[in-house]
Amino acid sequence: MAAGIDDIAVYVPRLYLDADDFARLRGVDATKLRRGLGVHQMAIADSNQDPACLAANACLRIMRKNGLEPSDVGRLYVATESSFDESKAMNAYVVGMLEQAYGSGAFEHCGGVETKFACVSGSYALYDNANWIRAGEAEGQGALVVVSDIAKYDMGSSGEMTQGAGAVAMLLNDRPRLLAFDPRVAATSIRDEYDFYRPFGKETPIVHGQYSNLLYLIQVRKALEAYKKKALASGLIRLDAGPGADDSILDHIDHLNMHLPYSNMGRKALAYLVRHEWRGLPRWKKVIEEAGMDEPEPNDPRGTIESVLADGDFMRKDHEFQRRLTATSRFREVYESKLASSLIASSMVGNLYTASLYLGFRSTLEFEHAKGADLAGRRFGFGSYGSGSSAMVFSGVIQEEYAETVNRMKLEEEIGPRTRLSVEQYVQIHENRLSPEQAVLPPKEFVLVGVDSSPESRGERRYSYGG
Repeated sequence: MAAGIDDIAVYVPRLYLDADDFARLRGVDATKLRRGLGVHQMAIADSNQDPACLAANACLRIMRKNGLEPSDVGRLYVATESSFDESKAMNAYVVGMLEQAYGSGAFEHCGGVETKFACVSGSYALYDNANWIRAGEAEGQGALVVVSDIAKYDMGSSGEMTQGAGAVAMLLNDRPRLLAFDPRVAATSIRDEYDFYRPFGKETPIVHGQYSNLLYLIQVRKALEAYKKKALASGLIRLDAGPGADDSILDHIDHLNMHLPYSNMGRKALAYLVRHEWRGLPRWKKVIEEAGMDEPEPNDPRGTIESVLADGDFMRKDHEFQRRLTATSRFREVYESKLASSLIASSMVGNLYTASLYLGFRSTLEFEHAKGADLAGRRFGFGSYGSGSSAMVFSGVIQEEYAETVNRMKLEEEIGPRTRLSVEQYVQIHENRLSPEQAVLPPKEFVLVGVDSSPESRGERRYSYGG
């Protein structure tokens, strides 16, 4: 039985911090943000918004867009790493909000959980629900998988320039109009790490930036190697193995979507995968010739992340090689054809944690279609990463009837008119100095009304619908 993504809806807060304003606030060069990281605007949640609000608004959009009734939905999963409750799952909060629009008890049949594994958790939620559909348990119903997060870092930290907020809701069923998942090829890699984590009671994460970036690349590469073995064993993909063969697994994936803590991280991830997949192929010699530099090797034979990062000489040479590699004609062709369109939305919104990968998928669909590309039959590959740490690589094929759905995708209209925050407003929101009733914008959708502080009901959240 087929299983896949039938439609996608996006909800992004209507407030944003512009890269130029942030650069002036922190005394950094705005070029570092725009060109170095690919950050132009960072969506900021208002004081009356939390990840559950964002998720509920995305759910409502996809249901109304597709004329769904609660009885059409059998499961509702929310994946997040911005959870505010250590017991009650966020999907319960979302159900409560949706029932304000659809009536009390309308979703009481709808099963689901909150999934957590940093930014990869949305991919695990997709995998679980795809298997629910394949097993025949859905009985004609669909599943809603919502990825929702507020990426927030300490004031003045290096991570502060990679913030963002938003939610992506995906409708899964057994007759998907957009993408059908390739069966039996999803692959994972997992290890116990402290590259990025948020201890209990702390609102912002502890980040080991360089370590986390390199771990991300390594974990996705390992998952890709496992994916390749499965894809070859199943016959999904066949590589030319003859004398002088110059075939790579990346050649058989038409479009790539990578986890995007910031837009340009996708480019770095592609370069890393290209290096490992092309290194033993005949084409690599031509790439090296065009780059005008041999690929450097670490001086420490242990090859651990710690030893690599401590090797200053290697890191300088590797940075230079990476710069030259990404300027070669072969890399630019792969980048433009397979990845570039997925990065556009990220530069407009910022880091969405669990939602970043799927905003990238939505971005590719919309902007490739706008260029006139025929996406039917094309294979999309997903490189998902979550700190702590795990990676998942999987793929799917765009369906013949995709165009009707993609024609309705207009990201700027879906985001709607946006308000540019002043630096002072940004600081007030970031430091939680505004109560929900002091929100910058008037309520037009699901919003947080208040959080109970009485001893017997401390932490209870109240929401209302302003639409």
